[in-house]
Amino acid sequence: INKSYRDYIHQELEFINSAEGKQIGKYWRENLADDLPVLELPTTSPRPSMRTYNGAAIKFTIKPQLTQQLKQLAKIQLVTIEEILLAVFKVLLYRYTGEQYLLVALLQKRANRLLVERVVGNFNNVTVARQAISATIKFTDLLNQVSQQLFELDSYQNYPFSLLIQELKSYRLSHPPICQVAFGYSKLDKLFKAKELDLDYYDLPQQKVDFELSLEVTDLHKYSLGYWKYNTDVLEAETVAKFAEHFHNLLTAVVENPETPVGKLPMLSDREKHKILVEWNDTKTHDDLSECVHQLFEAQVEKTPEATAVVFEDQKLTYSRLNIKANQLAHYLQKLGVKPENKVGICVERSLEMGVGLLGILKAGGAYIPLDPGYPPERINYMLADSQVSVLLTQEKLVDKLPELKTQQIICLDTDWEEISQENVAPVESVVKPDNLAYIIYTSGSTGKPKGVQIYHASLTNFLKSMSQTPGISKSDILLAVTTICFDIAALELYLPLIVGAKVVIVSREVASDAWQLLSTLDRSGATVMQATPATWRMLLSAGWEASSSDSSSKTPEKELKILCGGEALPTQLANQLLDRGTEVWNMYGPTETTIWSSVYNVMRSPTSEQPVNDIKEKPKSIGKPIANTQTYILDSYLQPVGVGVAGELYIGGVGVAKGYLNRSDLTAERFIPNPFDRQIKNPHSKLYKTGDLARYLPDGNIEYLGRADHQVKIRGFRIETGEIEAALNQHPLVKETVVIAREDRPGEKRLVAYVVLGIDKDNESQMPGETIAQLKQHLKQKLADYMIPSAFVVLPQLPLTPNGKVNRRSLPAPDLSNFSRTENFVAPRDSIEQKLAEIWSQLLNINPVGVKDNFFELGGHSLLAVNLMAKIQRHFGKQLPLSALFTSRTIEDLANLVRQENPSSYSSLVPINTQGNKPPFFCVHPAGGNVLCYLDLSHYLGKNKPFYGLQAQGFNEGEKIFTTVEDMARFYVKIIQEFQPEGSLQIGGWSFGGVVAFEMAQQLLQQGRNVSLLAIFDTWVPILIDPNKQINNMYLTGALNRYFGGIFGTKKLFDDDELIGLSSDNKINVIIDKAEELGLFPPEASREQNQRFVDIIVGTLKATYAYKRQHYPGKVTVFRPRERHLNAPDPQLVWVELCAILDAADIEVVMVPGSHYSCLNGSNVKVLVESLISRLQ
Repeated sequence: INKSYRDYIHQELEFINSAEGKQIGKYWRENLADDLPVLELPTTSPRPSMRTYNGAAIKFTIKPQLTQQLKQLAKIQLVTIEEILLAVFKVLLYRYTGEQYLLVALLQKRANRLLVERVVGNFNNVTVARQAISATIKFTDLLNQVSQQLFELDSYQNYPFSLLIQELKSYRLSHPPICQVAFGYSKLDKLFKAKELDLDYYDLPQQKVDFELSLEVTDLHKYSLGYWKYNTDVLEAETVAKFAEHFHNLLTAVVENPETPVGKLPMLSDREKHKILVEWNDTKTHDDLSECVHQLFEAQVEKTPEATAVVFEDQKLTYSRLNIKANQLAHYLQKLGVKPENKVGICVERSLEMGVGLLGILKAGGAYIPLDPGYPPERINYMLADSQVSVLLTQEKLVDKLPELKTQQIICLDTDWEEISQENVAPVESVVKPDNLAYIIYTSGSTGKPKGVQIYHASLTNFLKSMSQTPGISKSDILLAVTTICFDIAALELYLPLIVGAKVVIVSREVASDAWQLLSTLDRSGATVMQATPATWRMLLSAGWEASSSDSSSKTPEKELKILCGGEALPTQLANQLLDRGTEVWNMYGPTETTIWSSVYNVMRSPTSEQPVNDIKEKPKSIGKPIANTQTYILDSYLQPVGVGVAGELYIGGVGVAKGYLNRSDLTAERFIPNPFDRQIKNPHSKLYKTGDLARYLPDGNIEYLGRADHQVKIRGFRIETGEIEAALNQHPLVKETVVIAREDRPGEKRLVAYVVLGIDKDNESQMPGETIAQLKQHLKQKLADYMIPSAFVVLPQLPLTPNGKVNRRSLPAPDLSNFSRTENFVAPRDSIEQKLAEIWSQLLNINPVGVKDNFFELGGHSLLAVNLMAKIQRHFGKQLPLSALFTSRTIEDLANLVRQENPSSYSSLVPINTQGNKPPFFCVHPAGGNVLCYLDLSHYLGKNKPFYGLQAQGFNEGEKIFTTVEDMARFYVKIIQEFQPEGSLQIGGWSFGGVVAFEMAQQLLQQGRNVSLLAIFDTWVPILIDPNKQINNMYLTGALNRYFGGIFGTKKLFDDDELIGLSSDNKINVIIDKAEELGLFPPEASREQNQRFVDIIVGTLKATYAYKRQHYPGKVTVFRPRERHLNAPDPQLVWVELCAILDAADIEVVMVPGSHYSCLNGSNVKVLVESLISRLQ
């Protein structure tokens, strides 16, 4: 071998800077320019907030017979086996994720590169294949698209993937950049096909992976060998094994019928289908469903006639007395013409009359329509008109509040009762049948008009019999009824106790909405069962509902309490709190359209923890399995069952499915579809209800609820379930409840907004709203990926609710950014200087108003805005303040004092970022740009007790000398820190160029007899000249400054080389400044002199880097290296190398940290870095 890797690098740089390389780079930048979709692979454990590389692999083979079938298909379709495998891989990804725009990394060897053949090394490259896919496209059409795409990409495959990542700035905290999955295909080399060779294959353990999932296949002629490589922190082995199985099933399907639409290709095995469709839906019981709820009640009356049936305040009715009054009302209604399928409205306050009225309507054969007295008259009027009720039951005091009624017969259950009581007390003749309607419940509609859901008697009977078994209720139970009858779950509260001999305690509307009264009633009533929405349970907790205790002073009743929670998702934190207060907690799920609850889940405690088994950190939240005679199906867009772990839409079938929507045949046909899985093919009435809820099967057959389909949003290419953000927020001790939605208050500006209700915390009563929001943001940053952090937080006294107790998302207010900055100590500007500074801040930060005591950085200020701020201050006040002034003067009040000073004191290169604390100070050297604002987050996370000082470059102020050698800079900074800390061990560090200076400072300090206890280098790279004889003055202008501006400002290229040909050094600098000003890279208010000074400092630091001769360092160097590759702009004259790779030091420690060169010191990345840094600062 007579070529080296250095030669390869040289050739690579030549290619990148060639006309061909530039054209290929342009192709990729344009092809991948917009928001790139993020592929969310199915996982049963939380995704790590920081990307990891831990890997494993599963081996598989494509047997000879299938291999030959694939080759035959390839021959017919005029494609290659590689293209078939890739197309099927894309089908698999689409079917698992539903993502219609797939990005797949193609693992390929460098093509047409003769040098590669003669050098030892890894020369594989990655090409990105972008594919639009839909369920309806035929596989053969998809295959042709894939084939055409690979043909096209063949001309663009040599562009370095790492460089593409840098140019696209595709850095993601928890996902691989650009794409998450990869595909590789290769053929056995001819050398290994020799008959004289015997081959044995050895499986090497897969330890590290670059992608979350990759499929790599090798064609061994007669059969193929492959590996599914995966990230073990994202995917589980069982999930990947399913990938492999389903991939094989799809291969088999496409060779049998390649014309099939990809959404219809059979992916599941018959065994899987049987388990999902049959075994997990084996809920049939032998219960008699021919009896209606009032008949079940009558049977119980025979058993316990004198037992108390219902209680309201100080009134009560026995089973016998309740039955008699209901019979009398039923006779009365029948005389008014009420019969099966007739609609009877009932609008009453919560009372004994309410129970009598409901049972009386059912006994008469009518279908009741509950109307809440609290509804607006317009809504009640619409419901009465839409349902065409023949009779309306109400109370005298409500008549005047009801809209004008013309066609209905109005019966007042209080003032008309004397007449009603003259009716026969015997049961009425039963004329109602199981397939008659029991009730019609109106729910909110997407059009703004409520829609009536029609429920059969058989459905209600099945539900009640199922509930009597699971969760279960007995005659000794007391159920506290708190829900309005306009919410269908009230049927459980009112009827379930009455069919088993238990007691119902009805609370008034006032008590149900008052936390303290309800808590007192819960205690006094001796309730053993209570059902409510999460909002009601939180209300009780806010009133001081204490956890179960043996202490006799506990407010919690001594009797057992079975807690039923439903109507909305049950957050983990709430489940934990309820488990401390009840003996059982049940998570109930079901839409009104399938009769109240369709599945239930007993939230149990873990045997090794006090947390619930379905804690978000242990298991996904489960809604359990279907109740009796109910089937649940999770289906794709072709109504095919999805596999375990795959998200799909939840459909519900069985006895509980409603008749449909009243007077809405179009909507009924859309949401109630023929059941394709019903074995009773002859039954045309068997329907499935399309819930609109997203769900997936867990391995044990339980169902995980993923949220509403319309709560799933996409922002910047990321698919986001807002429920996950809500769950994380609810874990914060200050949060009582929360809702997160995606708003688009301005066209094209979609963002996440969190609405938060804060709990009562005595330790935080005096805390300002701004401080609380900052805490919540930081809390989320610890738990979620950065793209899931809401852009705005709105603190509300309470969340708006619908009459049914659910959160009314439509009533959530638009966020007002001005509220975020205003705190209780808000001080308005007091003079013209403060007023002008406030205007500048408001313009830069997009916040209004701004107080004079607000902190620039807490309001969202950062280094680039700081540069703008100082430029505007100079323009408006004629005062040049250094950036470092912001560390000591972070408020308008303090900045105004500096502006007022006629002769401001000179500024030192030693910038105090944090002066508090009694620990030894940490000194960090500026990067190439010269300022030290980049260390703000680092200092913040090190804590208030760790003094932190930055060393800022000379040259920002008039008359200051700009250093052009590392040795001179280090000598200057060593003198400063020794004067500041004359004794004790020193701790120094630096990011980027600052690491080079810190390294030399440590050398000089040791030579002067000072001890350096920590030398921390944060991702420092240095240039190595390809041609050491090349003059530095001519070289740094092109590559280095392009690299600097590209990294900091995101420009692709500041200028072309030919623009500088023939110019003097000074003129070259002027061209550079002109270009930067033209592109808006400098603050618009900055003067030419300021921009010149800024570039001079960069040039000085770059010159210093090239000229620095590193010497042996006898101590320890700790290098913090980001996991994402350093951002290097192409430069044909030099190579950038990590400093740690060429350091001559006695001891080098490398610490891997999240992020890239430019993000490792920001946000959640620097928090992880600090965790490693703190132990080394001790």
